[in-house]
Amino acid sequence: MSPWRLLLTRPEEDCAALAQTLADAGIASASLPLLVIEALAPEPLQMQHLRTIAEVQAIIVVSKPAARLLLDQLAQAGVTPPCAGWFTVGEATARILQEHGLQVVFPEAGDDSEALLGLPALREAIAASARPRVLIVRGLGGRELLAERLAEQGASVDYLELYRRCLPDYPTGTLARSIDGERLNGLVVSSGQGLEHLHRLAGADWPRFSRLPLFVPSPRVAEQARALGALDIVDCRGASATALLAAVQRTAAPAP
Repeated sequence: MSPWRLLLTRPEEDCAALAQTLADAGIASASLPLLVIEALAPEPLQMQHLRTIAEVQAIIVVSKPAARLLLDQLAQAGVTPPCAGWFTVGEATARILQEHGLQVVFPEAGDDSEALLGLPALREAIAASARPRVLIVRGLGGRELLAERLAEQGASVDYLELYRRCLPDYPTGTLARSIDGERLNGLVVSSGQGLEHLHRLAGADWPRFSRLPLFVPSPRVAEQARALGALDIVDCRGASATALLAAVQRTAAPAP
């Protein structure tokens, strides 16, 4: 049995799947979801993007909630999605689209915007049209790197923002009770916003929890964690369960 006892903070459904993966490897965990997905009400511009989705050269879906909500809204609008031209940041998001018969390209190594931008297939899709259009499907807000880099390649980029990520309304002290009560010795976040919510929920307890090993998905989130004062940061080099498991297995747990 691994000495690690991790706090998982992804949305509830993802926490359950991740906890099972870790348990199969002998790693204990407790779940405290710090991201709740709240779908946004359709607006005229959003509906226009849905109706014209077959006219763009690249449809980039950045998360699993974005994939699920997009498929639901296309079905409700009576729009048949194009089979090709789909790109995702990670394999898990790609699988959701592939289950609906869509052809999806995603990075084999790395699951972030930088890895996606390095895909030859994405560059070829942009270069294939004199006036390439790209639709980025995501939650409200987020990084602008994809849009900026694609615009530099001559693409016209639009956003289809389908949801917002909210911090659940936990009572004061919930995080401390979870960490102390379960004797947890490591924290896991899967995004910059998850890290922000962890920091906010910790409140006055953050100086104490900032000493715990913090598993993050990328150098970007690692830098955010350093700026917040985290002292022991482990870059998993990806947000997938596989990446987390590998990082945990190569990292020594703190002494009891």
